[in-house]
Amino acid sequence: MELIVGLGNPGKKYNKTRHNVGGRVIDELTKQKLEKVIIAKPQTFMNNSGKAVKGILDFYKVKPGNLFVVHDDIDLPLGKFRLSKNRGSGGHKGVQSIINELKTKDFQRIRIGICPKTGKPKAVEKFVLQNFTKEEEKIIKKVVEETIRTIKPDAD
Repeated sequence: MELIVGLGNPGKKYNKTRHNVGGRVIDELTKQKLEKVIIAKPQTFMNNSGKAVKGILDFYKVKPGNLFVVHDDIDLPLGKFRLSKNRGSGGHKGVQSIINELKTKDFQRIRIGICPKTGKPKAVEKFVLQNFTKEEEKIIKKVVEETIRTIKPDAD
């Protein structure tokens, strides 16, 4: 059994923010037919993601090695995504919360780039809580689709 978790902040206010791109992937995955996979979008704020993820893992008896965490990454250019495993948080507080709660880095991550062409903004915490621009929204929709094809290769 695998668990795919999309990180973000709860509430309508945050739905279209850069920080919620992981949740957007989950929203799209719910439209797919997945077998032997649990998908979840924690309803905790990003910095407390670990508590929710640990609770879901424990409830379904899923090992951390079968966990996939989908989240935004300010260190990757907008429109790019990377798969990684057994790495540090890279400064991402939601991922760090998961590492702290699980006491391991041995899980898989799908990191979706949100860094603008102009480079990493100075006020990162403020930037991630802003909505994508119209131009960025077109790019992010494509990367969400690509991410889903990577998770589920036969997705339309």
